[in-house]
Amino acid sequence: MASRGKMETSKLKQNLEEQLDRLMQQLQDLEECRDELDTDEYEETKKETLEQLSEFNDSLKKIMSGNMTLVDELSGMQLAIQAAISQAFKTPEVIRLFAKKQPGQLRTRLAEMDRDLMVGKLERDLYTQQKVEILTALRKLGEKNFLTHARVCTLRRS
Repeated sequence: MASRGKMETSKLKQNLEEQLDRLMQQLQDLEECRDELDTDEYEETKKETLEQLSEFNDSLKKIMSGNMTLVDELSGMQLAIQAAISQAFKTPEVIRLFAKKQPGQLRTRLAEMDRDLMVGKLERDLYTQQKVEILTALRKLGEKNFLTHARVCTLRRS
């Protein structure tokens, strides 16, 4: 009797995470294939995906208002969805790592970007945009030492 509802809660959480992953992957795929699509097709597909994210967000709000055991786990997903909808984060990978509360992987991605910039695999503009997104995500996740990385990288290039 003590485990009543835990299995269902776990399954619901898993299904929600899978749906969020699918939508984030859809956004990432869209960005990666942007050059292969005409402007109208790209804009329409992105609009549809953002509408799906908005509907998913509305569903999360309903679930959260009715089931308090899921509130903490769902609120992270909801923040990520709101960030995607509001265009706060433009990189689906950053949105995904933010939603899953994975600051370690965000830091790893930042280090990979530093390396890619130094060897010329990443353009400065894209690097700056994604770095700002990652540092913002780290700050929103409550990370205290996220600026240390920014200062060290800035000092290295000076």
